[in-house]
Amino acid sequence: MGQLRSLFAKDTEFIEPNYIYKIPKQGQVARLAEYLDPRPEESKEPAPLLTGANDPYYSKQWHLHNINIEGAWKQTKGSGVTVAVIDTGVTQVRDLIETQFVKGYDFVNDREKANDDNGHGTHVAGTIAQATNNSWGVAGIAYEASIMPLKVLSDYGGGTVADIAEAIRFAADNGANVINMSLGGGGESQLMREAIDYAHSKGVVIIAAAGNEDANGAAYPARYPHVIGVSALGPDGERAPYSNYGAGVDISAPGGSDAGKVLQATVDMDNKGEEVFLGLQGTSMASPHVAGVAALVRASGVENPDEIENVLLGSARAIHEDGLNYYGAGQLNAEAAVKQATEGQITFQDFWRWLRENGYLNPRFWIDGGAYALIPKLLMVVGSYLLAWFLRVYFPFSWSWSLSAGLLFGSSGLFPLKGLYIFDLPQWPFRVLGSSIPELGNAIQGTDAFNPIFASVLIPLGLVALLLGHPKLKWFAIGSSIGIATCLGVSSFSDPAVWGLGAGWISRIFLLVNAVICYGLAHFIVTNEEKTTQS
Repeated sequence: MGQLRSLFAKDTEFIEPNYIYKIPKQGQVARLAEYLDPRPEESKEPAPLLTGANDPYYSKQWHLHNINIEGAWKQTKGSGVTVAVIDTGVTQVRDLIETQFVKGYDFVNDREKANDDNGHGTHVAGTIAQATNNSWGVAGIAYEASIMPLKVLSDYGGGTVADIAEAIRFAADNGANVINMSLGGGGESQLMREAIDYAHSKGVVIIAAAGNEDANGAAYPARYPHVIGVSALGPDGERAPYSNYGAGVDISAPGGSDAGKVLQATVDMDNKGEEVFLGLQGTSMASPHVAGVAALVRASGVENPDEIENVLLGSARAIHEDGLNYYGAGQLNAEAAVKQATEGQITFQDFWRWLRENGYLNPRFWIDGGAYALIPKLLMVVGSYLLAWFLRVYFPFSWSWSLSAGLLFGSSGLFPLKGLYIFDLPQWPFRVLGSSIPELGNAIQGTDAFNPIFASVLIPLGLVALLLGHPKLKWFAIGSSIGIATCLGVSSFSDPAVWGLGAGWISRIFLLVNAVICYGLAHFIVTNEEKTTQS
């Protein structure tokens, strides 16, 4: 007997009840007869385009407007993200045909096809990724994301912890980025906890419904670590009367109430599984709102599940007087979440808007403004090389990178960088890199008028004194003198403004005189260099 007990203990990690988790009560009720008639035949005129989507019933989806979904859609629709829906299965009704699906599994009947024989899972999947802008039915949050249907609940809405835990591991092993579980129960399970920890370690964000018992404390799995527990809001933004609260609630989202329910497409099991548009209420409906926004955040470039959770909670609309933790970190805000996720990143939409707003897409910019503005800079570059070539003809010397660098930075700098704007980054580094040596005196301030110290022979003299003894770097000093001469000469005609001298004849004479002296300095050094070489 002792040997048997020892063997049993050796082969068994733990023993626990295989709890039954269910769809939270109220989650599958409240059919709205006014929504039962789906959009008529597609041959009819399409619905007018609304602000965010052209789906006929989109205007009735108060819950999407409540989370500011249209602001989020300007940045992303969830492309490239996979959301696992662990539920009663998902049936691809008409309004899910355009939605992308990846391979799932039916853990109840042990088969690959995870069809929905209840209607709950299809409704949940619709909130996450209902086909949108297809002139049919309703819209979804991350409608370019993919759905992974995992059936763990039977037609009556119940399923075992063992199946749910297996589904969580399946999702983590098959590429899911987000898991939604609109289900729950009262029993804590080590098997479930380990599956959740495993998925989290593989980078999966896990969201679950808090439960509909109006109880102080969320149900499991919402209460586990690494799970974002979601309570429900009604259309008025207040906690729905059925929603659990307190421990385990991390954030709140639209779940509906008698005043207004969450509208999505699903299957009507009373009518041979036909598509129907139903308004349901429950934390089951709130959870997929968070899962959908998590997919948007993931698509925006935030990959670590803890960071995604921080974005979701940090961007929520905070409710400051919430002593019983009805709302967790606050109310879900899709637009703010995506904005926070993309903060500091440059998106294609941002870049395109910047081009448009700054006139770069207008042909007149390049003819009247941009091209014309480039002419002085081009003259400075070309002129500096012509002056260097002229010297080389009469006083031969070898071209070098030092000389070319001096010509460039003395005459124009990396001038294309001067007008470069990268959104929130400071502009002065680009102005400095894009400035010639004479312009460095006003680059940081961003003014147009020359600093008379920098726009004179003083800088070339300093460079010559510093670098003349170096066999290679002295050519940078020579090139700079030639480049500065060209910059000042061209500027004396195109833009003669100098601090304290105005922009008239005095400043023009000042720039021209210093241009001649700078060129004379370069000429003097080159001629001495030739004499030294000959002797």
